[in-house]
Amino acid sequence: MSASQKPLSMTQVLICGAAIVTLSMGIRHGFGLWLQPISQSQGWSRETFSFALAIQNLVWGFAGIFAGMVADRFGAFRVIIAGGVLYALGLAGMALASTPLMFAIATGVLIGVSLAGTTYAVIYGVIGRNVAADKRSVAMGIAAAAGSFGQFLMVPTEGLLISSFGWQQALIILSLAALLIIPLAWGLREPGFHGGSVPMREQTIRQALVEAFRYPSFQMLMAGYFVCGFQVVFIGVHMPSYLKDKGLSPQVASYALALIGLFNVFGTYAAGVLAQKLAKRKILAFIYLSRAAAISVFLLAPLTPTSVYIFSSVMGLLWLSTVPVTTSAVAQIFGVAHLSMLGGFVFFSHQIGSFLGVWLGGVLYDRTGSYDIVWMIAIALGVFAALINLPVKESPITRTARPLAPATA
Repeated sequence: MSASQKPLSMTQVLICGAAIVTLSMGIRHGFGLWLQPISQSQGWSRETFSFALAIQNLVWGFAGIFAGMVADRFGAFRVIIAGGVLYALGLAGMALASTPLMFAIATGVLIGVSLAGTTYAVIYGVIGRNVAADKRSVAMGIAAAAGSFGQFLMVPTEGLLISSFGWQQALIILSLAALLIIPLAWGLREPGFHGGSVPMREQTIRQALVEAFRYPSFQMLMAGYFVCGFQVVFIGVHMPSYLKDKGLSPQVASYALALIGLFNVFGTYAAGVLAQKLAKRKILAFIYLSRAAAISVFLLAPLTPTSVYIFSSVMGLLWLSTVPVTTSAVAQIFGVAHLSMLGGFVFFSHQIGSFLGVWLGGVLYDRTGSYDIVWMIAIALGVFAALINLPVKESPITRTARPLAPATA
């Protein structure tokens, strides 16, 4: 966007961006509620449902790279609209799919691509381009908190829809709700991207990628985000089974996940505020080390409902607090011209960690009859991520002056 073009107001960006993330992340967070009714109704194994969600995680991460590229070049508006349409189609496909293959395509591919276009990487690109640097981290924290609130709000909402209308009609209702993303996208229609015009940039896509991947601090941030994905998805998916194995009721697990969602709202907002004032590398190191410490104490302490709730509250504060800090660090180092694309690569690292966390949890449990090894891996990775984030250089990278060029490869 050129200097002569007035950016979108911070209020408009946050209202529309937060609403989009609330819908997108909120709907997705409740997918576990459909595992049992869909599996029983269709006569499928739980592996069929889980495999579709595993595909979704990988597609979401991989497609996020290209969604970011398109958003950086042509604006987030078109990407978000496409994402909203695909989200609605994917949810309807979940309801109507009659075979495991069709279900995997709808749940894994369509919704995976839609999430890439309607969640953090693309929305944070809009924030980065339109919010002043001295308010950027706070704005990203607010957007992340909105996604966290959506996760907290939508789980009981989706449960109510299933109990009231049945799982198929509930999915159709959610598909209609996903279409609300389309009018909200108009609030993120940025100046400088209208009519197919491409803003002039000091770097091409290729130059931006080469610069980032040759810069050690970018690799360190990606490594930390990999650990984030491993920890949160392992805990989110396998903790209910872990608690059941230990003799606690399913209600304890439900309350635990709700507490994670609730405290996640406060944690992500606080992280965004702190990232505006303190060194981001130190905040990230603190988050990862605190996760390792929290898991260690949780495993060593007597397991009771109270200890589970305390652990869930602490982990909730640390859950997605890495998101605004990591993204604002990338923006601070490399600028905002290619922020959605670079954020997409960082998020892909997160999704690889997510896949390994959920997969290793199941594999090692099947082989050992216990989650102990995976818990130990999660602790070790937390210490590793804390140490590897400390050397990150946050200052803007120094570039050799080059002529402005369109944002092409």
